[in-house]
Amino acid sequence: MSQRLKLEVKAPNAVTGEDLVILVSDKLVPAQAAEEWLGEGGRSLIARAAAAERFKGKSLSGLTVLAPEGASYERLILIGTGPDGERDKLDFALLGGAIAGRLGHGRSADIIAALPESELSAAEVAEIGLGLKLRSYAFNQYKTKSREAEQSEPKTAILRVADPSAVKKALKAREAIAGGVELARDLVNEPPNVLYPEEFADRAAKLEKLGVEVEILDEKQLKKIGMRALLGVGQGSRRESRVVVMRWNGAGKGEQPVAFVGKGVTFDTGGISIKPAGGMEDMKGDMAGAACVTGLMHALAARKAKVNAVGVIGLVENMPDGNAQRPGDIVTSLSGQTIEIINTDAEGRLVLADVLWYTQERFKPAFMVNLATLTGAILVALAQENAGLFSNNDALAERLFAAGKATGETVWRMPLGAAYDKMIDSKFADMKNSAGRHGGSITAAQFLQRHVNDTPWAHLDIAGTGMGSLSTEINRSWGSGWGVRLLDRLVADHYEA
Repeated sequence: MSQRLKLEVKAPNAVTGEDLVILVSDKLVPAQAAEEWLGEGGRSLIARAAAAERFKGKSLSGLTVLAPEGASYERLILIGTGPDGERDKLDFALLGGAIAGRLGHGRSADIIAALPESELSAAEVAEIGLGLKLRSYAFNQYKTKSREAEQSEPKTAILRVADPSAVKKALKAREAIAGGVELARDLVNEPPNVLYPEEFADRAAKLEKLGVEVEILDEKQLKKIGMRALLGVGQGSRRESRVVVMRWNGAGKGEQPVAFVGKGVTFDTGGISIKPAGGMEDMKGDMAGAACVTGLMHALAARKAKVNAVGVIGLVENMPDGNAQRPGDIVTSLSGQTIEIINTDAEGRLVLADVLWYTQERFKPAFMVNLATLTGAILVALAQENAGLFSNNDALAERLFAAGKATGETVWRMPLGAAYDKMIDSKFADMKNSAGRHGGSITAAQFLQRHVNDTPWAHLDIAGTGMGSLSTEINRSWGSGWGVRLLDRLVADHYEA
């Protein structure tokens, strides 16, 4: 991972950077706090430059111009905030990302963190800082020609605010979240010859430095436990499968934990039901659910969240060799239910079936949320704009929807029902692992629900958001780290002591 930004918070008593960043509304009026730093002719310069470039102050738009003669800075960067009075529509993390996109490498910038019509709260400035951090992420360690540039001075951003101490306090939690997102991105971006199940487990174990209790279950232990569905997926690979249990105890003994479960197929060929060659390289990202859970546990521990949280990830590699699982095989899951294998490329639900059952039986959580790049069908339904949300609990679903709206990691609820459930009945076993193309995301969710009892549960299908995701103001990475901010917000809003 390459973090190309040094972020500082200081009082607005001086402008020392090479660039000055100010926020302007659609009226092209800067905040009063920025006026004295513009220098003589600053307002006139803004008006002339905006007219020449047709810059209207639209939200998240930007304009860079040379500073007026005699100014202490070299460039003036204008970032639009949209119409006055529409502050409630402004996403401050995206605003920070828009600023970061205008900063030059190796340069320093002073950011006057104030809206044209009002001051910003410490939390709002901290969100700008989060956006600055997330936009500055890059994954370049395998590009040899990029190393020299990375070793040079990073760009420096100084948030100029009236109350630095309050912003620093608020920013500390955002930096913990950014660290979790960056960890998830790193894991998704890594090549599959580097990040296989054992290596993924070892990286998760590094969370112990933050106070997370980490337990790694190897194949011998998994066989003893009875995770035959999960082990069946990995039996065609020379890489051994793993299950990792991460526990953050931030609320004290006796408090019921919340649980997060992730699909971690570190590479998915499809097995015997092998995928087409075109685009198969993207299947290194089929562990984005497990990456999110790992990043979330980092975020919760780093910000010392007052919650007891459990993260459980199933790590396998789905390969086609002479020992691989076949279509037609029947396996018995940890729940005791039998599964007919129709398609070995419907493997993620087999992994999750065992891990969900294990998590609910061992930890008795208040709820479980699982994340998985589970079906291509969710892309057909929702494109890359939303993750698919399936749940057996309306209250949990509503909270996830609200957290998604607040963070921009949006979800859309999809149906579950008896008619869909009937589609996965098997002639030879209790169920089959694939019901065909029609309603593919829904029948996959029905399969998972058969491995959940009465525990409030939600399944997030992140095939469209967890990897190869759309570029935004805060993400230019193939691996987005999607879900870390969403689930951290869910915990912060509803489940912390």
